[in-house]
Amino acid sequence: MAPMAFLSRGSSAPANPAVNAPSGDLHARYVRRSCRCADPRLVSTSLSGQRPDDQIDARSLQLLAQGRAAKAAGNLDGATDLLETAVAVDPRNRQAFVMLADVADARGLPGKAIRLYREALTLEPNDVVALRGQGEALVAKGAVAIAKTNLAKIRTLCKAGCPEANQLAAAIAKGPPVTTAQTETKPTAPKE
Repeated sequence: MAPMAFLSRGSSAPANPAVNAPSGDLHARYVRRSCRCADPRLVSTSLSGQRPDDQIDARSLQLLAQGRAAKAAGNLDGATDLLETAVAVDPRNRQAFVMLADVADARGLPGKAIRLYREALTLEPNDVVALRGQGEALVAKGAVAIAKTNLAKIRTLCKAGCPEANQLAAAIAKGPPVTTAQTETKPTAPKE
């Protein structure tokens, strides 16, 4: 009956030796108390859900607006700095993740854009702008089949036609960009 020795009294869950240690052991008492306080129903993560826009830190929203302006002016480095700061101030600022992904896409970094769109979709899985952007970045990487699942989700969310669905459908129809290997051409000497 060795397996039953690991079970606590009357419970089917394995016993934690630190929690069930004799009360004379100071370390075990500390662990026992900390385990009781760590109720998983009371513990939350910082990115467990999207705050409504009126609850996002005002400094983060201001940095987002400045980042948008910098991107519009063509200052991608400045936009990246401002948007990363906006995310650091309030990690639930989904629009900052979307703008960061747009900047990465503008720089020709579709892999980074996909990751940033995924962060935005973690906060709000039904964000059609993030779904469209991620789909376009996936097409740029050649993952057209996954982009089609994004398109299907956008069409499910938008009962009537929406521009995001049309833009992603056009990107999928166009297909991934064709990359060619550059070769050096050597000038040939004229024949005499």
